Amino acid sequence: MIGLGAGPLRLKAPCRIVWTREEERYAGWAYGTLPGHPASGEESFVVHLDDEGDVWLTVTAFSRPATAAARLAGPLGRVFQRSYARRCGTVLRRLARD
Repeated sequence: MIGLGAGPLRLKAPCRIVWTREEERYAGWAYGTLPGHPASGEESFVVHLDDEGDVWLTVTAFSRPATAAARLAGPLGRVFQRSYARRCGTVLRRLARD
């Protein structure tokens, strides 16, 4: 279960891991949404080390609104999704530095 926000404004988003990948230069995972999640879809996060030693994070997502509230949010849902992906990137960068 993913949870975003705090207190009574916390949004619960049930999901499950649908695949993982761990190779010499790649690591990643994807989750699919479950009933109760505001969207219906999948999101993947893959970290790749290229030949120059640079680290890349690729986030791929596809979804559609699954609840009335998500449908009413309209384009704000996409803004939220991008914000979540950026937050994940920030956390991964911090973890890589430590």
